[in-house]
Amino acid sequence: MKAILTIALLVLSNSFMTLAWYGHLKFAEWKWFGKLGLVSVILISWGIALFEYCFQVPANKIGFSGNGGPFSLVQLKVIQEVITLVVFMIFSLLAFKTETFRINHLLGAVFLILAVYFFFKK
Repeated sequence: MKAILTIALLVLSNSFMTLAWYGHLKFAEWKWFGKLGLVSVILISWGIALFEYCFQVPANKIGFSGNGGPFSLVQLKVIQEVITLVVFMIFSLLAFKTETFRINHLLGAVFLILAVYFFFKK
């Protein structure tokens, strides 16, 4: 149960992180947002990133083996990175119609799966 909760919290966390880091590129299409200066965009991104931390910190606390969770520190990081890339790919395909999914993306995903396999191999 802790593993599923950890992964779910990491998915939520990375969804907010992706929105904070890259959402402003899409939001710039909105008339009022496009007029904002860099400092305003940074502050809005920080506001969104606050939610990322609200999910990331509990995910790491619950999932870390030192706190009774199922994952080592390295395993937590690998899971987080894979989730980050998957969430980013979904976001970029949905939000930015100019992005396309290509064979090299598929090959990269295969290598990520292999990386996870090797990090979790005893």
